[in-house]
Amino acid sequence: MAQEKENFLGRWSRLKRDQAEKPSVPEKKEAREKPPELPPLDKLTPESDFSGFMHPKVEDALRRAALKKMFADPHFNIPDPFEPYSRDWTVGEPIPDEMMATLNQARTLLFSDKEKEQALAADLARAEEDAYAEQEKRDQLETEARDDEPRRQDA
Repeated sequence: MAQEKENFLGRWSRLKRDQAEKPSVPEKKEAREKPPELPPLDKLTPESDFSGFMHPKVEDALRRAALKKMFADPHFNIPDPFEPYSRDWTVGEPIPDEMMATLNQARTLLFSDKEKEQALAADLARAEEDAYAEQEKRDQLETEARDDEPRRQDA
């Protein structure tokens, strides 16, 4: 029984040779299949049947032209109010220059070296002013604390 059983590679090789010897017959269904009769593009309306243009034998350019005609209908141009990306967010007020100068990412990507230096200098000046104001506040609090010392009499 083991001798009657053909090994895997021998069987595979035999089947491949047999398949190569058979003449290939083209499928008759594909050979006879023609694209459907389509109406002219200028006669199409939104109520027309566009399913014929989706047939695989229809050229891509003709299919695209039909779809363009179909989607030109104003019915398809209404944005969905519940879709967050359907609105045009490019229209509106731009970010003011003062705010743009304070954004770190804008400093590194948008500004030239000279503008970067100016923005850095402005930041340093602002930091110095803040430090000076903080020091004045501390000095004033110390002065007020000394004036309120017990057993000190005003002259």
